[in-house]
Amino acid sequence: MRRLLYAPLMFIQLVYQSVYLAISQIWANKTRSILTTIGIVIGVASVIAVIAALTGLKAKILSQVETFGNNSIIVQPRLPDMGPKRNLSWWDVRLRPNEFEGLLEHCPSIERFTRISEAGQQMVKYGEKAVQNAQVYGIEPAWHEIEHRAIVTGRGISVIDESRAVCLIEPELRDKLGMDKDCIGESIRIGFRNFRIVGVIEKRSDLEIGGGGQERYEIIIPFETTRKFRQEFWVWAFAESKSPEVLDEGVAELKFFLRRGRHLDPDEPDTFRVESLKSAIQTFNNIAIMVTLVAGGVVGISLLVGGVGIMNIMLVSISERTKEIGLRKAVGAKKSAILTQFLVEAVILCFVGGLVGLGVGKFLTLAIAHSHALLAKTYIPAWAVVLSFAFAGTVGICFGMFPAIKAARLDPIEALRHE
Repeated sequence: MRRLLYAPLMFIQLVYQSVYLAISQIWANKTRSILTTIGIVIGVASVIAVIAALTGLKAKILSQVETFGNNSIIVQPRLPDMGPKRNLSWWDVRLRPNEFEGLLEHCPSIERFTRISEAGQQMVKYGEKAVQNAQVYGIEPAWHEIEHRAIVTGRGISVIDESRAVCLIEPELRDKLGMDKDCIGESIRIGFRNFRIVGVIEKRSDLEIGGGGQERYEIIIPFETTRKFRQEFWVWAFAESKSPEVLDEGVAELKFFLRRGRHLDPDEPDTFRVESLKSAIQTFNNIAIMVTLVAGGVVGISLLVGGVGIMNIMLVSISERTKEIGLRKAVGAKKSAILTQFLVEAVILCFVGGLVGLGVGKFLTLAIAHSHALLAKTYIPAWAVVLSFAFAGTVGICFGMFPAIKAARLDPIEALRHE
């Protein structure tokens, strides 16, 4: 009974002695220990940086997508993957404005919707100042309730603005054109037509990875006013279900409504895409998880390379300390004590490398967060730290086990004779 009570204390004492001896050996061979742990440092830092970047990218995109609400639906044209219509041009499958007539009457689960048109990039002028390639979109009044972009000053697009030459601009475009902060009622020239500003709307968050750092400006006009630029234009739509509970019903009703309006046979694939943002978020989450796993796995190979270095240096250490091992065994040290000593030394080497790697990974994370606005939310999740140290500890145990077993099996007489 007493032996059972003392067993935990004996084990703690053994681990303490092993840790002390391991730290002493690492400190005595500082240069060799640093070179040995470089692989672990690089591996942990890389895993931390990759996971942090992907987590930050995911957080940034989801935070912007979720501003639309969890009962939003997007409707866009799409070429089918099969069937005779898969070879049609994008222009042939485009959505037309009249296809949405009667939508609310035939889709009882839909609360509101807005058609969105694209008038392309236009030159904007105010006085002597001009901005090239401002993107012009046409919207309907329901757009404000669906997209939830705040009006900074003035008002939004309303039903009285149908076909009128009025517009909303962003604060950045207002400043670029040198306009007063209160620019409501001022006229600007978009393309070859004059438009009166009725409101200033907050800038849309830029989710595009490319762009080469170019400034992007957006102008909002009434949907029907788009015809002043071109008779045929690109159309898509945003819709919102009456509640998140009937979101799936709303998607199904929209698909049925558009299929009937496009005269598609039951066996023909859709020539459009109706997808809820909830579904899109779930799809993105699944993709993000897979990318994180693949990237983490690829970068984790460097941890295995570091593990080989650990095993290599431990074998060298055993060769150098063969007499010490023989002496310890000669005075009664058990195999388990020898094995524990060298195994703990390997694990501590890996943990030290992991700790340094965490610091380097934190530095890389800060650099990534300041490299692009899209990665501004980059951070190191707690589970990534735990995962990195768990992986480092596993590498230490796996690659330190063979040298530790070899040391524990040394014959004390042969070890004492070793030169």
